[in-house]
Amino acid sequence: MPRENKRRGRRDEKKNEKKRKRREEAEALNSSKKQKFEDGADYVSFGGQQNEGDGARGSVEVQEVPFYGLLNEGEQEYFKRADEMLELNQFDSTEERSLFLKNVYKEADGKELKIANSQSCSRLMERLILLSTPSQLKNLFQKFSGHFLNLVQHRFASHCCETLFIKSAPIVTQEMTASLGEQPIEASGEIYVSMENLILFTINELEGNMGFLMTDRFASHVLRVLLVVLSGQPLEKSSTLSLLQSKRKENVGISGFSGKTNHLGLEKRQVPEAFQSAIDKIISETVSGLDTTFLRSLATHPTGNPMLQLLLELELSRADKGRANGRNSILGKLLPDDPPAEGNESASFVNGLLYDPIGSRLLEVIIKHAPGKTFKALYKNLLKERIGSLSRNETAGFVVIKVLDRLSKQGLEEAAKSILPQVGGLAERSRTAVIKSLIERCAVKEIDMSGIADALNSAYGGDTQTRLLKMLKLQENLSQGASEVEDHSLKVDPGQLHGSLLVQSMLAIPGPMSALIFEGLLALPADTLRMMTENQAASRVLQASLTSLTSTAQFKRKMINSLFSKIGRLTTSTVGSHVVDALWIATAGLEHYRERIANELLKNEATMRESFVGRAVWKNWMMDLFKHRKTDWIAKAKASEREVGGVVGKSGEAKKSGIELARDRFAAARSRNGAAKALHSGEERKFQRR
Repeated sequence: MPRENKRRGRRDEKKNEKKRKRREEAEALNSSKKQKFEDGADYVSFGGQQNEGDGARGSVEVQEVPFYGLLNEGEQEYFKRADEMLELNQFDSTEERSLFLKNVYKEADGKELKIANSQSCSRLMERLILLSTPSQLKNLFQKFSGHFLNLVQHRFASHCCETLFIKSAPIVTQEMTASLGEQPIEASGEIYVSMENLILFTINELEGNMGFLMTDRFASHVLRVLLVVLSGQPLEKSSTLSLLQSKRKENVGISGFSGKTNHLGLEKRQVPEAFQSAIDKIISETVSGLDTTFLRSLATHPTGNPMLQLLLELELSRADKGRANGRNSILGKLLPDDPPAEGNESASFVNGLLYDPIGSRLLEVIIKHAPGKTFKALYKNLLKERIGSLSRNETAGFVVIKVLDRLSKQGLEEAAKSILPQVGGLAERSRTAVIKSLIERCAVKEIDMSGIADALNSAYGGDTQTRLLKMLKLQENLSQGASEVEDHSLKVDPGQLHGSLLVQSMLAIPGPMSALIFEGLLALPADTLRMMTENQAASRVLQASLTSLTSTAQFKRKMINSLFSKIGRLTTSTVGSHVVDALWIATAGLEHYRERIANELLKNEATMRESFVGRAVWKNWMMDLFKHRKTDWIAKAKASEREVGGVVGKSGEAKKSGIELARDRFAAARSRNGAAKALHSGEERKFQRR
């Protein structure tokens, strides 16, 4: 028997002694950490159950993840090939594609769970769901039934569940509006199951696990989708999409299909009463199982915060506002002090959320949807005196924007006075979102903005020629913008983007606001204007100035004269082509300028037809009609002028020429005189009768 391999000597024994001591210290440290976590001293367990004795949270019971098996090589090859065919969508007819789907479903019978959990074939399941009929979706629901708790937590199967829930939502509405006689009967004699019941069965399956699933990396996204489906909210809004999807989410689509089929969007729709009851049940289960400490920890949790936002929004948007503000509601547990004031725990919680990049989003939801009494208390006690300093902060500034949206006219005037001294610092650091929101809200409330205009003028310098360039951050990199457009790079500097949005909002407001921008544009040299047409942020400003109702015909003539002889080159530019399209609207009522531009486009026909964006400009300007039947082009251009004049603006007077305005005044005076004569003759007839 071989002997154990040992090394001799005192040095080796000392080394072994040191290793043994290190191992024992590490084990002691790990055991102390484990005991600390179990005791719950400074650790909040997401999804754990609460012990009845001491109120501490115990550890989560780890369940064994089921294994549904793997596809063999032949099955993987078949499903990959089917996925490629569905993605390309090169079928001769709809019937052929439906037959292909039927065969794929037949081959996948009994393997649905394997496909959904497969990294290479889960995309096939998503595309199958996109193209499936209601009966096929219901069959898939039944295949997944009993396994949803595991599927929503899986990296790949969770995406299949999201797609399944979204595509099933319109079917619920269709079945609600359909009469009982129109509901299909299963050919095999099985009992008809509505999509409403299938979704409710899924919720019952997930019941009791909401606290844990709220912070799960994959399941939280599925829960948010399920809540939107239950509430009937539209999924097209960018605010809703940002709550449901991450920026890295892969969009699985089908080429050649319409946007509604390819894009997972939902319009606002009617939902059954059982769905509203299900939402109430989910909210009550969430609140009853979680205390204030846990809910507040969710407010700054990267995964739990979006879920808490959606739950809070659904709770506060219900008809029963008193119930939503009660002690047992989510808002009542987050802000138990009534009212929140300096010195209590609710005030400390709100102050912590103000400067937290994740928590501030929840505070925005509270301010936007909270009852009036709660909002007034929050604003008066915690935000009113600090709104000027809060607007300087990069994170708290977004909360200030939501506050400005809810203030009354008097409150907005007071807030504007507090923010006005900060305009210079905000402009210097390109944090113009608060200024833009303040200008827009003042325009809605019809508040005088001459003070804001003076503050912006002094912040960006009194020089008319350089003021606009400072606002758009174009002084240093104006020459770089042209080279970037040549490389077809559409990336915009954030400072330029925010400056462009501020200038566009100023252009829409008549008076001193738009006058600052119009003066700055007219003071710029022609070469600078041409360079701005090829800068993405600056070109948006030019488009807005040419199409805005606040712009005059004199301003448009000067701008168009500066762009002549360069319009042909702009038509083939990715950014500049949009300026040429805006010239069509700008030349409404200026027929001579419109024909001059059309003649210049005609000279560059060959170049424009070789470019994709050039062909788009050629089509938008109806150049084929101008080339072959100029008279018809002029008539169609005048007809489009009337359409634009009716759509843009409330009165349409800005789109009329001088002679048209004179005719309107003459007709109005004539109608008034006719009405006065008729009234006078009527009085005379009454007197004669007497």
